[in-house]
Parts: sequence; C-alpha cells; structure tokens
Amino acid sequence: MADTPTKTATLSIDDQTFDLPIYSPTAGPDVLDIRKLYAQAGVFTYDPGFTSTASCDSTITFIDGDKGELLHRGYPIDQLAEKSHYLEVCYLLLYGELPSATELETFENTITRHTMLHEQMQYFFRGFRRDAHPMATMVGVVGAMSAFYHDSTDISDNKQREIASHRLIAKMPTIAAWAYKYSIGQPFVYPRNDLSYAANFLHMCFSVPAEPYHVDPILSRAMDRIFTLHADHEQNASTSTVRLASSSGANPFACIAAGIACLWGPAHGGANQACLEMLKEIGTVDKIPEYIARAKDKNDPFRLMGFGHRVYKNFDPRATVMKKSADEVLDLLGIENNPILQVAKELEKQALEDPYFSEKKLFPNVDFYSGIILEAMGFPTSMFTPIFALSRTVGWVSQWKEQLADPQHKIGRPRQLYLGSTARDYTDIENR
Repeated sequence: MADTPTKTATLSIDDQTFDLPIYSPTAGPDVLDIRKLYAQAGVFTYDPGFTSTASCDSTITFIDGDKGELLHRGYPIDQLAEKSHYLEVCYLLLYGELPSATELETFENTITRHTMLHEQMQYFFRGFRRDAHPMATMVGVVGAMSAFYHDSTDISDNKQREIASHRLIAKMPTIAAWAYKYSIGQPFVYPRNDLSYAANFLHMCFSVPAEPYHVDPILSRAMDRIFTLHADHEQNASTSTVRLASSSGANPFACIAAGIACLWGPAHGGANQACLEMLKEIGTVDKIPEYIARAKDKNDPFRLMGFGHRVYKNFDPRATVMKKSADEVLDLLGIENNPILQVAKELEKQALEDPYFSEKKLFPNVDFYSGIILEAMGFPTSMFTPIFALSRTVGWVSQWKEQLADPQHKIGRPRQLYLGSTARDYTDIENR
C-alpha cells in the first residue's frame, strides 16, 4: 500500500467525527482504510461476503469486471494465452516479470525435474476407496505432502519457500492424473521429462503401459490454454482461503490443500461441471428452444449455466481465447457422435443470436468453453474441478509467497455482527 493517503474521508457517529485515510491504487477504485476504526470509534464494518472489502494489497492480478479486463502483473490475459504458455505465466506470477530465455529454460527444467512423487505416496492413494471423488483424493494427498517433504515446510526460510513453490507447481499434475487413474482402476503412469507440462499431464491421464500414446499438439495446446486462463483470479474464495490459512503460519502444503477444499464448492470451482450437467439435461438439439424460453422466464428456476459471470459485467476476457481452443478441439475430434457437444454448439449459436442474452450481456464464459473442451478430450466431469485446482496452484502459491513477504502480514481475524442471546445464567437440568 502507498505510504501516504491521497485524501481522507470523514465519518460522523453521534457527536464525534473520525478521519479515515483513502489510498489510491495503480488501477481500480480508491480504498478506504478502516484498520484503526475499531480502536478509534469502537465500531466494526459489516460486509457479508467481503464484496466491498480489500483484505490485502497485491501486485499480482487485477480485474476490471465492467471493462472485462484481467491482467497478470499488468499483462492482458488474452495476450498471455495467445503468445505465451503456462510455465512462462507461472514464472511471471511468481516473480513479477516475464523471464529471459535463460531464466525460462532454468525454470522449466526445475519444474520438469520435480514432477515425480515420493514413491511411498502411492500407498497413500491406495488408502482411498476407488469411487472417491478425485478432489477428495487431491485434498488428502496435497495436505499429506508435508509428511513427505520436510525440507520445504519452514515458511521463515526463503529457500524452503522457493522449493515448496516449485514442488507444488510441478507435482500437482501428477497428483491430479494419479487421482484420475486410481478412480478408473488403471495403473499410475509416471511423468516424463521429455514432454511439455500440458502434454505430460495428458500422457499421465490417458496412456496405459500396454501401448504407446501420442499427445496431439492441438490437444496439448488447448490444455495449456486451460491452465493459463485459470492460473489466477485475484482474491476469490479459494485464494482468500489460502491467504487466511497462511496467516496462521501453516505450512505451504496445508495452505494449498485448504484452497483445493474451498475450490471444490459448486459455487466456485464446479461451474464448468454444472454446465456439462445442464447440457446433459437438455439432451438433444431440438429441446434447446424450450430451455432458452425457460431461462428467460423469471418464474422458472432454471438458469443457463456457463453464461454471464459474477465478476465480469460485460464479457469474460478469457472466453474468447477458450472459444478458439474449443473450435480447434472439436474440429480435430469431431462432434458428430457426441450429443452433448452438439447441444453445446447449437446452444451457443442460438443464445448469441437471441437479443435477450446480448442485452443482458449473458455471453458464454470460460466455464462454458472449458467444459466443452474437457468433455471432448474424454475427461469425466469429476475431473473438471481437479484440473481447475491444478491450474490455479500457481496463483495460490504466488499469493501465498506475496503474503509471507508482506511486512503488514498478520493473522486473519474477521469480525461479526452478533445477533445472539446476551449474557444469561446457567439453568440446572432439573429446572429446564
């Protein structure tokens, strides 16, 4: 935060006034500093969901929902998705600047050579039921990493923080792929150092020991874009969870496991899964007009999933890039025999042509297109959120590192508006 406020606001309570500093960010609305409000005025602010509260200052990601803008360290997401790739974006988020060729090569080599899991972690996977949701497995395995990697849990040691950051980014694809393999009863596939980050993940998910598997570069590129477009999204629920867990001094693996658990919620990370389930409910192309009519009916609880966005009031800047990937993947794999993908393409077409959706700015968002891509690749819906968690790991890690380096860092302690009973005496059980 800036050292000096740009202006002040005056708050009047009864016959007292209080001056509150206002700070101006490099982008976005001004921020009213209420850190001393309770000490000076004896009152709290009330903001359920923290929708009007800045919990920290950050230099990582900026979102302007009205403009449909998403910047990572100042770089627009569409440029990064088109011109860069996931590991370069990881470097940018972690270190603040785009790497030189030498820096990128070193970073990629480091990540590639951290992808193996401790061999004993195989037994940890096998402790779960086969029908366990892959997200449940990921929460447990990531949290358990602190039991296997003792040399990177001391958050006061900068070197250990760096090692933990690299390990989490490198090993998350292996953890997600093994969670998937375990859920379908296939043998684990080890990572390969000769493959790119995205291609390696696809290879670990879809190859089997009995025959060679070739990763199509179009699918690999589409997977890399999914990773890139989900890498960070400012102070959302799971990122805030990571920061809150970190504020207590918890080890990095516990903090990221907390983020995964929060992301698992259907209101957060399950949007693309909900979108595919909606497409399955619609079922066939001929039923689309009926469901569009229902979506327009205020008295009908049905809503089109994958359209519009809570943050982006105009359009989702990630959706344009994701649509391009969806078109490339569908052209490669074909949709003639997949009714879900046929419904998706026709629903997109009819919704975009309908004035109701354009006037309300209900355009297809990143979840709509990512769900289509993952379905076309052959992933079950249960893997959609684990892939989201894998993508978001670098954002969580970057936010975690930034918070630990913040001199204003302190344990999180939200307040409350208490509406319960006031003090009362205990009543003995025979008198109740």
